[in-house]
Amino acid sequence: MLRSKGSEENVLIARFSALGDIAMTIPSVYNACRANPGRHFFFLTRQHPSALFINAPHNLTVVSVDLSKYKGPAGMARLATELHQRYHIDLFIDLHDVLRTQLLRFFLLLKGVASYKINKGRREKKRLTRRKNKHLLPLTPTAERYDDTFRRAGLPLDSSFRSIFDSESEKSELSHTPSQSEKGDPKEFAAVTPPKKEDEYWLAIAPFAKHKGKIYPLDQLKKVVDHFAAKPEARIFIFGFGKEEEAEIERLGGGAQNVVNMAKVRIGIPGELALLSHCDAMLSMDSFNMHLASLTGLRTVSIWGATHPYTGFMGRGQNPEDALQLDMTCRPCSVFGDKPCLRGDYHCLSGISPRAIIEKLEKK
Repeated sequence: MLRSKGSEENVLIARFSALGDIAMTIPSVYNACRANPGRHFFFLTRQHPSALFINAPHNLTVVSVDLSKYKGPAGMARLATELHQRYHIDLFIDLHDVLRTQLLRFFLLLKGVASYKINKGRREKKRLTRRKNKHLLPLTPTAERYDDTFRRAGLPLDSSFRSIFDSESEKSELSHTPSQSEKGDPKEFAAVTPPKKEDEYWLAIAPFAKHKGKIYPLDQLKKVVDHFAAKPEARIFIFGFGKEEEAEIERLGGGAQNVVNMAKVRIGIPGELALLSHCDAMLSMDSFNMHLASLTGLRTVSIWGATHPYTGFMGRGQNPEDALQLDMTCRPCSVFGDKPCLRGDYHCLSGISPRAIIEKLEKK
């Protein structure tokens, strides 16, 4: 319910972009909401990512917007006016800092709304990824950059977030181990598999990414899949989307009965999150799925090729030792893995052996 103007502070948070970027904001946003019960927070994003906000705090409202209706400066001016009039915004937190949100900041400022923006460290990332004279030093994790933005805005944060499925009423600063209550409802993924048996080992695999520089060769990955598929107690869920990826997953599974092609089913983001919360581990590229798993507290072994954990995009709460990568003078060559390979062979990925992946996953 919207407040009457003047009764409490309303905070608008904006982050558009890809699903993985939105997923990374959620722990910070939930922690800000829980530490500031007297404020109401509105998270502005595109329409599809709103499904990520499971068990949202009582003082958080996700505002989905169709950006095609708000094009250019005039569109952003109109959006700023609509948001200010409807939600009585007092403070704006920009977790994106791109032209669209910069315009939004400007038009809200004209209405007297104070704003704070994320420091994305663009210069440091350029020095880290440039071809010569790289500054190969770990940068501030993106998750910490989100936290810092809230703190600079005068908004304290708690540190209670463990899983998207934890209960707000059962939180304890002393408890760092996910409890049984921090699992998704098996009914959410009943169309995929029966509930997990006590002696089963569930492994999630996410072999795809947006750019080639982040995708491990599928013929090598098949050796990993075959290894675990040979275990009678194992059940493997391979994630993907669309007909092309569905066909690739079929080849990876090789007809094994205990390999589930997740591209064939449409259980949605809530169903996938619920399933991940019951898994024992995930193997992922530097992609959205790593951040999806992190929202459930699931240990993730990640593969890094053209990109690097030093850029700050490691999954929140993940162990850096679970990042598989090669020491190469050309790495990292980009922040997002979207540049052509300088060598032309993507050895940064193909040089990682299937055995190294298997050993990392089997390490307790």
